[in-house]
Amino acid sequence: MTSIQELNKTGKLKDGTEVVLRPMDKTDRRQLGDFFNRLSPSVLQYVRNDVNDPQVLDKWFAQLDYNKVFPLLALKDNKIVANASLHRVAYGWRKHLATVRIVVDPDFHQKGLGTLMINELVDLAHEFGLEKLMVEFPLKAHSALVMFKKAGFSPRAVIEGLMKSRHGEDLDVVIMVMDVAAYAGRI
Repeated sequence: MTSIQELNKTGKLKDGTEVVLRPMDKTDRRQLGDFFNRLSPSVLQYVRNDVNDPQVLDKWFAQLDYNKVFPLLALKDNKIVANASLHRVAYGWRKHLATVRIVVDPDFHQKGLGTLMINELVDLAHEFGLEKLMVEFPLKAHSALVMFKKAGFSPRAVIEGLMKSRHGEDLDVVIMVMDVAAYAGRI
């Protein structure tokens, strides 16, 4: 398996912009806070944690364990422009599965950064021996649906009214799944 230090890569976006993809480490605390603070409430409304609360980020960094959560950053000019992660458990009925989460700076939407990061997480999932990846998000997030479909995920369920927007509106949630082994067979 590739060591964590070897995971620093340069990726090229649709417009030719180059970004560095690398695992988050304990020195990224300030930069990650700056990244989340730059994002609008409409971008952050579906993030599972209050990432503008310094104590939340402090806890993430204090508990950094790549075997539980593998956080991947994208940087442009040493500034974080996206954060993606694989969330996994070491035992039980979900040990073959990881959940994917991703937040991309709106200045980098529609440039292929999300797909680039998801593809990297899929490659890592294969290396980690995971069989399936899952993601859930509001059905009305059409660009996320397109991005995950491009990366090889397929919709498996829609749960009506499961979540609420920051304005109290009921939101339908789509669950998408990818078979990592099938993906690995294509590469």
